[in-house]
Order: sequence, then C-alpha cells, then structure tokens
Amino acid sequence: MHQGNQGAVERLSFDGSADLKSDKRTRVTARQMFVLAYATQMDWLSGAGNLITGLEAYLDASARHPEFSQGYVHRLEANNSIAEGRQDTYDLAFFLLAYAWRFRALGDKQALQRAELLMRHLDHNFKGDRGGWEDKQTEVIIRRQNPHMHLFEAFIALYEATGSSKWLARAGEVFNLFETRFYDDNNEVLLEYFDAHWNPITINGHYLVEPGHMLEWVWLLCRYNEYANTPVVRYTEALYERALELGTDPNSGLLWDQVSPEGQVITASKRCWPMTELIKANIALAGEGHSRYESRAAEAIELLLHHYLKVPTPGSYIDRLDAQNKVIDHSAPASTLYHLALAAGESALYCRSQEID
Repeated sequence: MHQGNQGAVERLSFDGSADLKSDKRTRVTARQMFVLAYATQMDWLSGAGNLITGLEAYLDASARHPEFSQGYVHRLEANNSIAEGRQDTYDLAFFLLAYAWRFRALGDKQALQRAELLMRHLDHNFKGDRGGWEDKQTEVIIRRQNPHMHLFEAFIALYEATGSSKWLARAGEVFNLFETRFYDDNNEVLLEYFDAHWNPITINGHYLVEPGHMLEWVWLLCRYNEYANTPVVRYTEALYERALELGTDPNSGLLWDQVSPEGQVITASKRCWPMTELIKANIALAGEGHSRYESRAAEAIELLLHHYLKVPTPGSYIDRLDAQNKVIDHSAPASTLYHLALAAGESALYCRSQEID
C-alpha cells in the first residue's frame, strides 16, 4: 500500500521502494484486501480493518465502472485515471474472495452485502449461455479456465465464511465445468483456453498447460471434497503426478510456466507462484492421510526459500527466473503476495494440526 492515496501499488522495486509510476490493476488491490483479512485470521496482523477501509475507499473513488457500479474497471494509470475500462471476471473473482475473508476474519457484514451485489452483477452481465461466466463484458473470443478456478476458490471461501449452501452450489457449477471442459481425460491435464463453445483451442499452435494451475486445482478439489463429499481422488492424483511429470525442470526441481500436454516446454521461465501451489497441493494431500506428501511439501518450501525468497530486501521476493535460473526481473509484483500468504498459512495450519514445531 502507498499511504499517499491508500491504494495498492503494482510492484516493489529492487530496493523495496514502491513503484509509483506503473499502472495499477484493481485485481491487485482486491488481492491485498484478501491478504490483510487472511493475515488477521492467522493472527499475523492487527488493525487490518482500517487498511482495508482505505483500500476500498480508494477503489470506490477511482475505479468504479462508470456504467456498472457493482464492478470495477480493470486498470488505472499511476495518476488514478482509468487506463482500461473493461471488466474482467478474473478480477471480480478476487473481490468475491476478499469479501468472503473480510466477513470471516473481521465480521464485516458490509463485505457480505457487496459479495451478494457483485454476484448478481456477474450473473446478469457475465453469465455464459453454455455454462460459466464470460471473461469480460465484450464479445467473447477466447474463454479461460483461470477465472473460473478463482471463482471456485471464492465460492468455497464464501461457503466457509457463511455456511450458506447457495455458495457451495455455485462451486458445484464450476466443478461441473472442470469435469466436462477443463480436464482433458485423455492426457490427464488441465487445459487453459477454449472457444465460445468450450472447445479447446491452441495458442500459437499449442494446447497450453500450466503446471502451477494443475497443482492449484489439487488444493481446491481437496477443499471442495471436504464440504461436497464429491469423489475427486482420480483428478487430484492425476493432476499432481502429471504436473510434476510434465512441468518439472530436472536441473532445479522448479516448475516451468507453460508446457504442452505432451511435455514440450512452451514458456521456459519459472515464476514464484507455481512453487507456492506445489506446497499447497502437497499439504492438502498430506492432510488426507498421505504422509509421503509431508516431506515433499518440506522440499518445495526449501526450493521456494532458496530460489525466490533469498533477497537483500527483507520482505521482498523474486518473481520470475529464466531457463538457467537467472532473475528476469528484479521487481516484486504485489499480486504474488496472495500466493505467498496462502502457502505460508497452509503450512502453518498443517504444522499446528500435526503439532509440528
């Protein structure tokens, strides 16, 4: 956050200073509201309510969509004028997630009211006629699984926070899409991009697979199964094994950003967040009684610490490495804090449950 305008900056520079010249995605502010509420729930932070109020006031003043007041625009310029006025379902999913955790951690009833209004907005203006929600409020050319994965996460969080079965039913809608569209049974992978009819499509000649997303689904499916009692093991086992089989750099143990279903490396960089998802997937599977994943979680934590968190600036991190594990960009995107907070939280909760120091 930057105290001058109480908004969330897009990134930190190498020395830890806020980058005040970059455009700002509203999604980043939503993620920071989530992190503040989550940190409160974990007893890592006090006084988050005032910080969240400041972030929300900033968004309401600068980023409300001029036509649809329940939603926010995609991106602001550094001076807080609108840079990109479209709405994106991926962004809005993180507002739902933040609202869920604000209600859960802080008892913020207004956040729950905002979640209800935003859900109506999504249903009225973004609902797809072939299932799911469209990516943005324009003519849809490409549909993505990723916004739906984060809606799935938000719906589970809203169910956990409220106990209302309507949110679990919403999660069930996304699970149905996962089973029938996103998951490729033949290759046991998660596909990313589709046409308007939910047929898989190639990008630059390849069907794209992101190992990090496959592992994120492992964690989410385990959570969904806790409440819906829906058999997911055939998916979690396959996604986990195939993500590591196709996505692991044999020289470092880190995960490639994008591969093909056949294992060809498409994007040879290695971002920080897939390792946080590997940690979460291992912990979720360990929590289901598979003890071998506990040591794998520890190994993933060591890799995360060694490659991404050993930096001169306390509290900062490295976001992206190249194929040779050299740093591509020394700035630290604020959006990555969402991934790091959840990996740390899941690790702490598991250790508490197992009475591990």
